[in-house]
Amino acid sequence: MIDEELPASAGRGDAAAVLAALESGADIEARDGQGRTALLLAAAADQVEVAEVLVAAGADPNAQDSRKDTPWLVTGVTGSVAMLRTLLPAGPDLTVRNRYGGVSLIPACERGHVDYVREVLKTGIDVDHINDLGWTGLLEAVILGDGGGPYQEIVRLLIAAGADVDLADHDGTTPLAHATAKGQAEVAALLRAAGAH
Repeated sequence: MIDEELPASAGRGDAAAVLAALESGADIEARDGQGRTALLLAAAADQVEVAEVLVAAGADPNAQDSRKDTPWLVTGVTGSVAMLRTLLPAGPDLTVRNRYGGVSLIPACERGHVDYVREVLKTGIDVDHINDLGWTGLLEAVILGDGGGPYQEIVRLLIAAGADVDLADHDGTTPLAHATAKGQAEVAALLRAAGAH
């Protein structure tokens, strides 16, 4: 029963209950019905204090649930820089892939999480990782973004981090071609300035 309480307490953000469960012998890697650990639930709910307790106790940042999410991967979806920083000391695998074959950088680019992208690029994550759709973070920012300020800044950050601006999708369409087709003039200008074709 205590193993069931741990993930639930973590998701609620109840750090005291998490600590009590661990002190009572709860399995730190106990899973809920969807295969989510306490650390994954804490990360998904951006419960930083709970995550700090769990990381200090040795929770696995790479434990995948039934959807192939991990505590680390979820940070790219939420865009939480605080959670990213909390999980880094636990040694997350930066190459672990989500159900779409992407690393944490890619959903962050898609969702316009500028601060997260800036921070995760400092980790040495693969800026040119290609997911199962054939898209990099740069392609996601252009294809799924709206070309507005946050997406322009993400494109700048990716270029500064050495992204291959000509890396095309499975159909051979480049980021510049996508930006032009979508009427993203500012993004297209940034790509051209970086030597894109």
